[in-house]
Amino acid sequence: MPAEDLTPSPDSIQLTPNENSPKALFLDRDGTLIVDKGNLGDPEEVELIPGTAEALIMALQAGYRLFILTNQGGVGLGLFSRDEVEACHRKMFELLELPEGLFTAICAATESPVEPFTEQSYRKPSPRFIKDMIKECNLDPKQCFMIGDRQTDWEAARNAGIQGVAVLTGAEITDEQEAWLANNAVPQYRQLYQFCRTL
Repeated sequence: MPAEDLTPSPDSIQLTPNENSPKALFLDRDGTLIVDKGNLGDPEEVELIPGTAEALIMALQAGYRLFILTNQGGVGLGLFSRDEVEACHRKMFELLELPEGLFTAICAATESPVEPFTEQSYRKPSPRFIKDMIKECNLDPKQCFMIGDRQTDWEAARNAGIQGVAVLTGAEITDEQEAWLANNAVPQYRQLYQFCRTL
């Protein structure tokens, strides 16, 4: 990525989330912020997708509050623990080299993917976390986006009544999903960085 395309260094700008802003980005983790390596429980395997830190800086400068909504069904399946999920988050923050408190809230949905889906589920495509945050944080759904690489991300956005955005840095998009994106007016971007340049 050309150096001239990147935003200023984090050390040279103010990176304080505007807690009164009605605008928000709900971000998937694996395949959107970090490289998707399957059921990730080892923080040493965390790897940022290039441009992620710069994308988050641009979003904050544009007045967006940041949230993470990530399915971590490996916890429910007994593959790793919630503590290991949090350790991976800490490693991601370390690699981002951005101030703590960057994200207003983080939801790791630990329900097993084989559990029956209920209205109480947080696992995407459930809109529960998004709807909870819209209400709790006085967000405007018309100014909120859910960005991710999987159909569950885009369906969560639709179910919550906000705009979905597809990024091409994770799961391969099938022809069937291409049709779904077109039918539901979900735009595609090569990566999060490209989307945040439009804010």
